[in-house]
Amino acid sequence: MSNSVALMGVKGGPAIRPHSHMPTANLLRLDGKTIVVDAGLGVTRGICDQGVALTDIDMIFITHLHSDHYLELGPLLHTAWTAGLNRPIPVIGPVGLSAYWVGFQQSMGFDIALRIQDEGRCHFGSLAKISVLTPGQAQYGDITVTTLRNTHPPIKETFALRFETGDGTVVFSGDTAFMPQMTEFAQGADLLVHEAMLRDGVEALCARMTNGDERLRAHILNSHTDAADVGRIATEAGVKQLALNHFVPDGDPDFTDDHWTAEVRKHWSGPLHLGKDGIVIAF
Repeated sequence: MSNSVALMGVKGGPAIRPHSHMPTANLLRLDGKTIVVDAGLGVTRGICDQGVALTDIDMIFITHLHSDHYLELGPLLHTAWTAGLNRPIPVIGPVGLSAYWVGFQQSMGFDIALRIQDEGRCHFGSLAKISVLTPGQAQYGDITVTTLRNTHPPIKETFALRFETGDGTVVFSGDTAFMPQMTEFAQGADLLVHEAMLRDGVEALCARMTNGDERLRAHILNSHTDAADVGRIATEAGVKQLALNHFVPDGDPDFTDDHWTAEVRKHWSGPLHLGKDGIVIAF
């Protein structure tokens, strides 16, 4: 099987509404490994819809602790457990992820204890082998993972990820404001998966909000990357393909694929994938 990324959730932010996509989740298949990158709402169904058994997941990476990136991590692992998972899965994420894991187990304590006693399930807590994600480089078999701290205030422990083998390289920007360092980080990648924002769309989104104030608008504008700048990064990095994800806004009929394409094409003329839930991009 060729290397690929399935974009299982491409919506920016945690809320879902009629006609919106699902929050962030990606399925990377690289060098024979099956890797989940972020676990927003819907990730479990998304993996199964890709024809992948939950028991076949090799690793999980969480880029940062906003709910749209890890809300369903616990349910994913619990569902995999009930589907037959009986081995630890490395889960690599920022400081604080272990506290989430402990809290999830506490919240499901009755069910977990019951299934172990009544159904003979294996110990649940040990299924997530959690380690802390830090800037730098790490080796996982034949896959080299390079981590870059990105710019997503007010969170400091937030990262971009570069996965690389001898026959393929993919970069995930994570949630980030425009940062020139991304050009070097993504240099020569076969595929860059980068978040994107339309400023006019943000204004329209915030004008309709009933649960949030000016701080939400400021956060979005200070923490995400204009679609035109994504095109600039892709061109300067010399990547082979560009995919947009984590769209802000998403599901607004006033902002169509043409709007996104027009912004990116100001600086990028190469292969462009506008993310949709479930699409698979080979590289």
